[in-house]
Amino acid sequence: MILKTNTSLKKIIVEVICLVYILLFIYAAVSKLLDFENFQVQLGQSPLISSFAAYLAFLVPAAEILIGALLGVPKFRKAGLYAGFGLIVMFSIYIYLILNYSSYIPCSCGGILEKMNWDQHFYFNIFFSILALIALYFLETDGLRLYKRITVSIVSCIILMVGLYIRSDELAHKQNNFTRIFPPFPATREAAQNLKANTYYFAGQNGDKLYLGNPTAPAVITEVRTDFGQMRTYHFQITDTLFRFLNIKLKVMPPYFFVYDGKVPCIFRGRLDQLKAELQTARIPGFTKASVIDSTTFIIRNLNNKRENLLSLLDISSSKLQPSYELLQKQSDGLFDTDGILQYSKETEKFVYLYYYRNEYIVTDKKLKLLHRGNTIDTTSKASLKIEYIKSKNQRTFSNPPLLVNRLSTLHRNLLFVNSMLPGRFEGKKMWQNANVIDVYNVLNKSYLMSFYIYKVDGEKIDDMIATDSHIYIITGSRMVSYKFSNPLKNKFKF
Repeated sequence: MILKTNTSLKKIIVEVICLVYILLFIYAAVSKLLDFENFQVQLGQSPLISSFAAYLAFLVPAAEILIGALLGVPKFRKAGLYAGFGLIVMFSIYIYLILNYSSYIPCSCGGILEKMNWDQHFYFNIFFSILALIALYFLETDGLRLYKRITVSIVSCIILMVGLYIRSDELAHKQNNFTRIFPPFPATREAAQNLKANTYYFAGQNGDKLYLGNPTAPAVITEVRTDFGQMRTYHFQITDTLFRFLNIKLKVMPPYFFVYDGKVPCIFRGRLDQLKAELQTARIPGFTKASVIDSTTFIIRNLNNKRENLLSLLDISSSKLQPSYELLQKQSDGLFDTDGILQYSKETEKFVYLYYYRNEYIVTDKKLKLLHRGNTIDTTSKASLKIEYIKSKNQRTFSNPPLLVNRLSTLHRNLLFVNSMLPGRFEGKKMWQNANVIDVYNVLNKSYLMSFYIYKVDGEKIDDMIATDSHIYIITGSRMVSYKFSNPLKNKFKF
């Protein structure tokens, strides 16, 4: 039996604590409901519970209102104090996990607590937990029952919050329900350079140098230092000029550079120290896209006898072609529905093919052997296309604009950076009007890591991008802009 002394004072203390709790929870719930969209966005961007944000955005204020109502009725006051204590303990565990196990610290939850940092918020919750314990100590007639209930409440809260964190982390990074994670400043704008033309694209990078190509000057390599300190141009000679080039491309992989045109088709190779591109092979099928693997190996995308996309390994020294018939998986026509982007990482020796119109990418080794298939976080698993056949021209074309899922990408080491075209949950329309979103994936373990925004310059979208160990560089219009990676993002690279 808990000793009872000065009953009236205890009653006053309990009344005051209940009143303070009512004010706290009702104020917190009303603050969330008045700015519900912002509260939902903040939950959606939490590193621990983003996958359950849609449910928690309603459950939390509802629970706070219910607890406030229970505390206001003497008959249910004890139940309200236990419930309030449990909710405060869960908030405290959440903050502890944020401070000690989260990959980044998100914004606070609004209201008066927005003025506190996370450490202050934690101690604020501890203080209110102690107040609840004092009130329950005065109300509970059986000390052993109080001890058991408090113990069960704390253990249950720990199990619930840790389980919620583990499950949310699994859903966010492995089975994402299209809720993006936006850590604070994973990529910060550092510098910009005027290229004085809007036709440049990235042809390669090596160390502190970036290489640019330009279809209006196909025999020129433009070299830019990564700190934008110097910009130089190199003119190279193409030995055989009898070809009528239709879609010429430049790729630089020091010490070599390559010039190719899949419509001709032809592939030239030269050394940067000689600036002379020599024809390697013309005995190859036409191809629509290509990725350079090493000095003699390409992965090309060509067409099979049904005019469907096909990935093939090409040895330019022997013109040997090894098609891989099972990699690209047809959903409708086999041409538009399998369209995508080719990327290769020389550091990890992995090739990635990212589909334009569905949430899937393919990872192979440099011999084009399938390692696994991964998914981007959006939910578009089937390409949404309407295609018509024009008999007079013997060609297929879109009858309606297609739903573009993955617009651009760049691969560096194990990280795939994707310029996505689809907004996720809890993302405002205004932000999408003013910025491009970049999603980051680890292609080695098929996990989604995080996202960040790159703000549009004069309303222009990203034309091309390339990543290094420390930066991502984008071309937008006639500007090249560098963004420096934060340490948490740089640490995701596999060296």
